[in-house]
Amino acid sequence: MRFPLSISDISLWLAVTAIILLIASELLFSSTDVVIERKRLRLVALVLGMGFMITVIMRVFQPM
Repeated sequence: MRFPLSISDISLWLAVTAIILLIASELLFSSTDVVIERKRLRLVALVLGMGFMITVIMRVFQPM
C-alpha cells in the first residue's frame, strides 16, 4: 500500500500551516484577552517550519 501523499504535498502542508501559525501568534500579541499561549503557538510554528526544511532537504538529496 502506497502512502497517498508525496513529499511535495507534505512540504506544502507544513509550510502553509507554519505560516498560518506564525501570523496567528503575531496577531495574538496585540490582543491580551486570548487564552492561548503565544509562546507555545510560536514554538509549534517553528517546529513545523523545521519540518518543512527537512522535507526540502529530502527533496534536494532524493535521486531523480
